[in-house]
Amino acid sequence: MFKHVFLTGPPGVGKTTLVQKACEALVSSGVVVEGFYTEEVREGGRRVGFDVVTVAGERGHLSRIRDIAGASHGRREYMVGQYVVDLPSFEHLALPLFRNVGSADGGRRKVFVIDEIGKMELFSQSFIRAVRQTLDSSVCSILGTIPIPKGKPLGLVEEVRCRTDVKVFTVSKENRNVILQDIVAALQDCLKSTT
Repeated sequence: MFKHVFLTGPPGVGKTTLVQKACEALVSSGVVVEGFYTEEVREGGRRVGFDVVTVAGERGHLSRIRDIAGASHGRREYMVGQYVVDLPSFEHLALPLFRNVGSADGGRRKVFVIDEIGKMELFSQSFIRAVRQTLDSSVCSILGTIPIPKGKPLGLVEEVRCRTDVKVFTVSKENRNVILQDIVAALQDCLKSTT
């Protein structure tokens, strides 16, 4: 029986959009949804970085291109391509969500969103520990996203992909407009097994 659902696919294929639509469907059926997703930040039609946005609407920097990121003030810089990862901002917003995932919710079914487990997020050892603990806990089902395998394997991403309690959907341009119902149904099945 699956406990968690993850989406994978190439960048820009619509994984985050599907996560958001699935969350809307779940909330309308009475499911508690918490967690975060990653959103592109654009200025003048050009992508300048990514923000992490909580399901509740709080927003913080995940990364910015170097000329916009500013000085690192002596901190170690983490880079992915042209982007400087703002680890303190990411951890400040994302990590408390993991700490609160087991909080009292009247016994209602809960889905925790992790969009995404990617290179930028994996610079945080605290994030890696929190994801592993949440995957192993029985307090919620996770709806998450992971990148498609490319280049050097990412340890935690491959762990998630190989878990027997994780159902992975591969999102493509061909199926992205018809796969939502399958994702929501899989999550509903996961919730039945966690309650």
